[in-house]
Amino acid sequence: MSILKKVAVALWKVWFYILIFVMIIILFPFLVIGILKESWYPLYFRCTQIWARVIMLGMGFYPKVVRDEKFVRGKSYMLVSNHTSMTDIMMMLHVAKNPFVFVGKAELAKLPLFGFFYKRTCILVDRGNARSRKEVFDQAQRRLSQGMSICIFPEGGVPNDLSLVLDTFKDGAFRLAIDHQIPIVPITFYDNKERFPYFFFKGSPGKMRARVHNFIQTLGLTQDDKRALRDNTREVILGELEKRD
Repeated sequence: MSILKKVAVALWKVWFYILIFVMIIILFPFLVIGILKESWYPLYFRCTQIWARVIMLGMGFYPKVVRDEKFVRGKSYMLVSNHTSMTDIMMMLHVAKNPFVFVGKAELAKLPLFGFFYKRTCILVDRGNARSRKEVFDQAQRRLSQGMSICIFPEGGVPNDLSLVLDTFKDGAFRLAIDHQIPIVPITFYDNKERFPYFFFKGSPGKMRARVHNFIQTLGLTQDDKRALRDNTREVILGELEKRD
C-alpha cells in the first residue's frame, strides 16, 4: 500500500471517530431524555438508530439487508451475529426494527462520552466477576419484561486473526434465550470486516450487506439443548459466510 493511500485511509478512520462524537453531541439532549426513565428507552433507541445511519452514510457505507423472516412488532428476540468490526454496532442498529439492548463488555463503559450512555443503557458483563452472570440474567429478564430484545455477539469479541472466518461461540446468548423462551435471530454481516477492520490502515467505503436468517425457536427447549442450539446458530452464519460472493 502506498504512503498516500495509507494517509488517506488513516484520515478517513479518524473521521469515523469524529462522526461518532459529533453525532452524540448533536443528539445529546434527546439521548439524555431517553435514559431518564427505562420506559423512555424506545426514544433513546430511535436516536441511536439515527446516530448509526448518519455515521454509515458519512463514512460512505451503503447498507443492504436481506430478510428471510420479518420481526413482529412488540415481540422479544435474541439477536446474534458474527463480530468483525466496530461497524457491527451501527449495522445491528440499522437492521433491527424493535428496540433492543446490547450485552457487552464492562470495560467499554470507561470510554469518554460514549461510555456515559453505554453503561446506562447496556447490560454489562464483567468476566472477572463471578456474580456477573446472575446480574446479566436479572437485567435481561427486566428488559425482556418491558418488551425489549437482547443483542449479543457470541464470539465474545473481534478476533485478531483476519483470516478467521468465524470464531467459536460462547454459551451466554443461548442460555438466556432458552431461559426466556425467545427466538434466536441469526444475522450475517458479510462486508464489515473488509470495510472497517480493526487494522488502522485498512478499509474502504462501499456496500455493507447483511442477512437476517429464519428465526430459530426455543420454545420447549431446556438447558440440555443449549450446545445444539449454539452450534446450529453458528452453522447458519458460518455457512452463509463461506458461500458469500
